[in-house]
Amino acid sequence: MTIKELRDNNDGKLPAYAWPGGYDIVYFSDEGYVYCPNCANQDDAEPKITTYDIYWEGPPMYCDGCNAEIESAYGDPEEEE
Repeated sequence: MTIKELRDNNDGKLPAYAWPGGYDIVYFSDEGYVYCPNCANQDDAEPKITTYDIYWEGPPMYCDGCNAEIESAYGDPEEEE
């Protein structure tokens, strides 16, 4: 599904969670920037956002818009318990 289709299917907003499953959705730009759903939904971010995904596994990422921590769905396999 394209970003436009995703937005059109969600009352004009990019969703924060995938359905089914409730996993956090992360948004990306062609330049490699990472955005949380709040920043992806800002008017000035729309042309920058080109794709989205669920961050399944790895260390936390940080939103390039607001610096919010974005945790992976299953954590970091390299992290010691």
